[in-house]
Amino acid sequence: MKKTLSRWLLDIWYKDPFIGVFLMPLGFLFSDFVKFRKFLYRIGLLKQHTLPVPVIVIGNITVGGTGKTPLLIWLAKLLKSEGFKPGIISRGYKGQAEAWPQWVDADSTAEQVGDEAVLIAKQTGCPMAVSPLRADAAKLVLEKSDCNVILSDDGLQHYALNRDIEIAVIDGERRFGNSYCLPAGPLREPIERLQSVDFIVVNGEKSEDNEFSMQLSGNIAINMLSGEEKPLQELTASNCHALAGIGNPERFFKLLESVGLSCKTHSFPDHYKFQSSDISFPNADLVLMTEKDAVKCITFAGNQHWYVPVTAVPETGFADKLLDLLSKKQ
Repeated sequence: MKKTLSRWLLDIWYKDPFIGVFLMPLGFLFSDFVKFRKFLYRIGLLKQHTLPVPVIVIGNITVGGTGKTPLLIWLAKLLKSEGFKPGIISRGYKGQAEAWPQWVDADSTAEQVGDEAVLIAKQTGCPMAVSPLRADAAKLVLEKSDCNVILSDDGLQHYALNRDIEIAVIDGERRFGNSYCLPAGPLREPIERLQSVDFIVVNGEKSEDNEFSMQLSGNIAINMLSGEEKPLQELTASNCHALAGIGNPERFFKLLESVGLSCKTHSFPDHYKFQSSDISFPNADLVLMTEKDAVKCITFAGNQHWYVPVTAVPETGFADKLLDLLSKKQ
């Protein structure tokens, strides 16, 4: 049922030109609520928290995946290479911890802190904490580490935490769909929200002068049991399956097609909780999945299961401009 509802909404937001129009009044109500809530923070009726170190928020204004997690990982590694000590905070979406905030490391489980948090911690090695209240997560990171800059994953609409730099990530293929706010369209905030962010990064080809393009690069697969690595071009199978439980599964499937792999594809909702039956296919020689999905499937994976890690590659010049702005915020 959940899979059907998710696909139905995506069709309305990105494909159907009519149904969204009928839902548009609800979208206007949602937009007005978002603006009013932001106003309450601005006048001080809702409390905002300011941290003693700069805060960089990486988020989006649409529902679903845009590539912000690979960009955050890239940014964490960039800052470390430049001598910074970044700490990372996130909501811990879908995590089932009994108390918050929760510390996250490479041994944390997706069931407890969420799939994206586990992936980020493994990829970056940075001190990290998650909580629905980002300020609580940040306080824990500051208490347990000597970080001097905080990266907030998917916190663009979390106005309870003040920020110094905002980065909005856009899906270059789908952009803003029908351009309506929820539930009529995919927007969490009106498009004009982008006028106030510091950087707009487009996952794909940019279309505006004030945007930076970013590509996702993935050319190897890693076996989920043995850890063996192989170039994607060397993986051939007569019965290949590919699955993805991310915001835009088609992007992953197109990546596999681009290297010549022909797989039967299986789409799941973002943050889907996989069971062993979801990744078991009769007579499958090869099953490929995203790294975010792999952290939830590792305990019941077989020899035929591989995941494909991706790396964000922003256009030349973005890093220098971001580092320059960060130096002014310290």
